[in-house]
Amino acid sequence: MATAEKIRFERVTKTFTVRDTEQKGAMKEFTAVKELDFNVKEGEFVTLVGPSGCGKSTLLDLLGGLTTPTRGRILIDGKEITGPGLDRGTVFQQYALFPWKTARGNIEFGLEAKGVPKHERKEQANHFLSLVGLSDFGERYPHELSGGMKQRVAIARSLAFNPDVLLMDEPFAALDAQTRESLQSELLRIWQKTKKTIIFITHGIDEAVYLGERVVVLTPNPGMVKKIVDIPLKNRLEDADIRSHPDFVKARHEVWSLLHEAEYLGANI
Repeated sequence: MATAEKIRFERVTKTFTVRDTEQKGAMKEFTAVKELDFNVKEGEFVTLVGPSGCGKSTLLDLLGGLTTPTRGRILIDGKEITGPGLDRGTVFQQYALFPWKTARGNIEFGLEAKGVPKHERKEQANHFLSLVGLSDFGERYPHELSGGMKQRVAIARSLAFNPDVLLMDEPFAALDAQTRESLQSELLRIWQKTKKTIIFITHGIDEAVYLGERVVVLTPNPGMVKKIVDIPLKNRLEDADIRSHPDFVKARHEVWSLLHEAEYLGANI
């Protein structure tokens, strides 16, 4: 059961200076996310969902330490994020695998950078290949793998760093529906085994409800927390038809209503 606080957003705002398309040569300020204020517990799986342009990727960049807040701060274990760190691993929508390395080689690359001895690297790579169900594909190159397999390798590579927090930026968006559902279940199994804190960004309402213990619903530009919806689902992996469960249907409708209300308001501001 997740109890201790792992991540805290304290009134986080991020603005950018962008070109003003209405005035030639002029610049203007653009607010991507505004006054984000919420926390994530240790070992919790939180999904974030919102309309396009609501700052979801900016939020992940802030968490990854790739950019800094204009105002406010983000804490991990009580310490402010000041840059990238090995305590956070990221899985992107694009697999970003090295095409000249095998699946095992891609996983070992990060371990080598950390100074892990060669025999330990192979042992750990085998462990993570097994964890993502690719024990028999370690010697395959990315072009010999399906999209779903590539994403499994990307997940294994991030896990091999042993980060405390796994940041996932729409990692299944480019996959077909059947593969996506399969990897969603696989990710839940991995999460249950590793107890990692996961923040997962998605456009998909069903995906957000199926994976998340809580769903953070963001408003349109600028991205603000509209509501955090608790998802009371139990035994997601045991119930093959969990998406027909009354609790799933109720939660999905609530998230859907919040998003459509947010989009309507955004369009009329």
